Amino acid sequence: MPQSPTPAHTAQRHERVRRQHSDELAQDYVEAIHELREDTGTARVVDLTKIFGVTHVSVIRALARLEKRGLINRCPDEGIVLTDKGTEWAIASAERHTLVVHFLRGIGVSEAQANADAEGIEHHLSRESLQAMKKFLNERPGK
Repeated sequence: MPQSPTPAHTAQRHERVRRQHSDELAQDYVEAIHELREDTGTARVVDLTKIFGVTHVSVIRALARLEKRGLINRCPDEGIVLTDKGTEWAIASAERHTLVVHFLRGIGVSEAQANADAEGIEHHLSRESLQAMKKFLNERPGK
């Protein structure tokens, strides 16, 4: 019979999940900021409220956490600006999203569903799983 996890092991697992959720939100925000700045030249709080469907206060709180983590700067003239670290996170997040979408499409998932599913999956996959997806996509016949 399998042995139950120890309280310490359970606590570590829950800590990892909390960290992943925090990183997930940060990754979504920096990716959205990056896309806004690429598309329109600026990223503003009002833009983020529309993208995420949350209140102005929620966006302000999220931005404060991102600033504290060194991912963004808020500038009166330029709006919300990603730091180098924030830009790296945004690009990596977008690449993970694209990889997951391509993988899901490769196994027969519709475009719309693949994009919807990738939005959550992309944040929780290990490097090993991402590499396996990439390998699968590169090795399949008729790619």
